[in-house]
Amino acid sequence: MIKGVNRVLLALAGLVLIALGGSVLAIGLGAPAPSWWLHDGRHDVLLDDSERTRWRDQGWWWPVVIAVLAVLVLLCLWWLVAVVRKRRTGEILVDSRDGEGAALRGRALEQALAEEANRQDGVAEARVLLTGRHGGPRARMVLRLEPHVDPGAALDTLTTGALTHARDSTGLTALPTEVHLRAEKHRPERVT
Repeated sequence: MIKGVNRVLLALAGLVLIALGGSVLAIGLGAPAPSWWLHDGRHDVLLDDSERTRWRDQGWWWPVVIAVLAVLVLLCLWWLVAVVRKRRTGEILVDSRDGEGAALRGRALEQALAEEANRQDGVAEARVLLTGRHGGPRARMVLRLEPHVDPGAALDTLTTGALTHARDSTGLTALPTEVHLRAEKHRPERVT
């Protein structure tokens, strides 16, 4: 969903900037101003003296302008950090114990962890996401459990089974994992 929001916001911002920048460039090169344009022609300025000094006497004007611009800058910085930050681990460095190293795709380990957790008794569905750096990944798991399963036993089986196998097979000293357990909800059935 975030990718879609980013694409829509970037497309809208790009279209607005292209429309405004293109019209300023066209007018500056001598093209007639469009009907919706705020100014008359090539030698007209964006803010004349009366527009610039109109609100100077009002005490609320400059604090509001500065606050709006500060909020806009903070939103842009937050958006930049959200776009640049990589959520998924692309590769994991695996110690092959021969002096060389190997790279394991993060999605391959996610899939292996999910498949082994799905084979566990009482697990209806398992989803895995690896985050962090390639030398020390972190796992986030969501297990949907059948109603008859004890959550403590399911977590213990997951820890001693799938997580231990993943840690040992990759040669990692630790694989910090956050596990969310959810109960599978069945629709009520009428007994006759």
